[in-house]
Amino acid sequence: MEGQETVGEATEKASNGIGLRNERSLHAALKQWYAQPNDRFEIPLHGFVIDLVRGDQLIEIQTRNFTAIRRKLQELIKTHKVHLLHPVTIEKWVVQTNPSGSEIISRRKSPTKGKLTDLFEELVRIPELMMHPNFSVEFLLIREEEVRCKDGQGSKRRKRESLKDRRLLEVIETRSFHRPEEFLAILPSDLPQPFSNKCLANSLKLPLFRCRQITYSLRKMEAITLTGKRGNELLYNRKAVLQESPD
Repeated sequence: MEGQETVGEATEKASNGIGLRNERSLHAALKQWYAQPNDRFEIPLHGFVIDLVRGDQLIEIQTRNFTAIRRKLQELIKTHKVHLLHPVTIEKWVVQTNPSGSEIISRRKSPTKGKLTDLFEELVRIPELMMHPNFSVEFLLIREEEVRCKDGQGSKRRKRESLKDRRLLEVIETRSFHRPEEFLAILPSDLPQPFSNKCLANSLKLPLFRCRQITYSLRKMEAITLTGKRGNELLYNRKAVLQESPD
């Protein structure tokens, strides 16, 4: 179609740095990794720009902050099937450069290891979208390289080092979710019913704040139900999933 790029054309442009001025390396690399022949790139639609269009499916890549893309998704799923991609960093390497970025000072492996359950850090912002039949989400478990600059301008958490870029090293695994009940597979099979956030934290070996994100998200998408309280603790049950009868 005239005015629309195929994957081959976009790859050639990417190699020349064309059309990627507003993309960080991670976003651009994930788009190229996921793209298939005849996918169309950066397509204007209903006042938005779509990362990838594959047949009648719209594919969006969001590396962080689902709040920023929530309204876009809410509008698009009214008329189109939308598939959201989001990377979950399992392993990170940190590269430090001088203020000009011309020299690498150090490269080290971060001691922090990610988990699949980290997906709820972002999903907690849009859990209700999982109930819409036009919406699906895919989490890419990745190894990445984070480029920081020793310029004194960054956050205290990063020791005043500015985050300059994120680079994809490898996609380790992918996990797709099309219906709310599919997220229940993340819960331990031996989790008692009902269960509390503290019980979930002990079972998954996760901090309490993460378990609150998990139960909030699952409750909003109606995969679990609030059944009562034990003291000050809220209690939840898995929502029963109807199984099809065998032929």
